[in-house]
Amino acid sequence: MIPKRCSYCKGILEEGKSEFIARVGGEVIIIKEIPAYVCNQCGEAYFTPDISRKIDKIMEDIHKGRICCRPVAAGEIELSV
Repeated sequence: MIPKRCSYCKGILEEGKSEFIARVGGEVIIIKEIPAYVCNQCGEAYFTPDISRKIDKIMEDIHKGRICCRPVAAGEIELSV
């Protein structure tokens, strides 16, 4: 069940698209254009259980080497304190 309000900022959720970003080994995986309910204030995305299962399946396939991802240019910075 998708809530009507964001649990972080209490903004209103609207149908939209989002992306899922994860690190797998030394690579960063981005799944784009995912249907989601997106907070109109802070941008937090909420996925339906069906979409979450699809994301889980994609990530499982990536971990098992069954999906070959297209490389993307990215910058990486470490914060040293």
